[in-house]
Amino acid sequence: MSLDGALGRIRGTLKFMAFAGITCALSLIHFLTVPFLRLLRLHLPAARCSSRLFRSWARWVSVVLQMGIHVDGSPPQAPFVLVTNHLGYVDVVVLASLLDCVFVANADVARWPVFGPLCRTVGTIFIDRERKRDIPRVLQRIQRTLGHGRGIVLFPEGTSTDGATVLRFKPSLLETAVRARLPVSYASLTYETPPSAPPARQSVCWWGDMTFMGHMLRLLCLPGFSARVTFGRETLEEVDRKDLASRAREAVLSQFQPVAR
Repeated sequence: MSLDGALGRIRGTLKFMAFAGITCALSLIHFLTVPFLRLLRLHLPAARCSSRLFRSWARWVSVVLQMGIHVDGSPPQAPFVLVTNHLGYVDVVVLASLLDCVFVANADVARWPVFGPLCRTVGTIFIDRERKRDIPRVLQRIQRTLGHGRGIVLFPEGTSTDGATVLRFKPSLLETAVRARLPVSYASLTYETPPSAPPARQSVCWWGDMTFMGHMLRLLCLPGFSARVTFGRETLEEVDRKDLASRAREAVLSQFQPVAR
């Protein structure tokens, strides 16, 4: 094994230990405080406590990953609906560190190691995209979350990509914004690794048939990387969800920077 490879493994091991420690500590605080608040029927303070712990977790994890986050534009203020392109689970860390938000994710995320239990804990809304009958339930959850003064983050592509382009946006989950005449915010995400490290599309973006644990180990071994979030300067409104989805994709694509190969 080369010296660089050995150093990468040591770096990855130390990062994993730090990641596990932060996750366990904040999860313990969550389980000791949030259920107690809910038991007292203090649902809004419980939601705020959960949101703050989630944001703290995301910020600490970004430090562990040695991920520099660069922000262009102004993040929306809750409550909001935000749509963005999707490059993998690192997107959640980036956006959660910046926003008071709840994510809408595919149902299979709930079964992921580490991230699955964490996502369930912080109130992630899971959707089974194979079952159209699941959409009304998810729309109700979105409405309830917005009513509590929190933001919703949607990944309308429906899957994560290698960052070469932005896929067509699926319109179903934008129905809530259309019904409520709620303006939709948008953002674009991209990543970059140092010249000496593997390209971001292979080591940061999580897509195709990559396994979760294998990818996470490669990510932890990186000497560092950067994330860039560009928030749109305007909000979007349409009376038809398909028109809104199309317009939102074009807005994201107009400021999207492809991930370097």
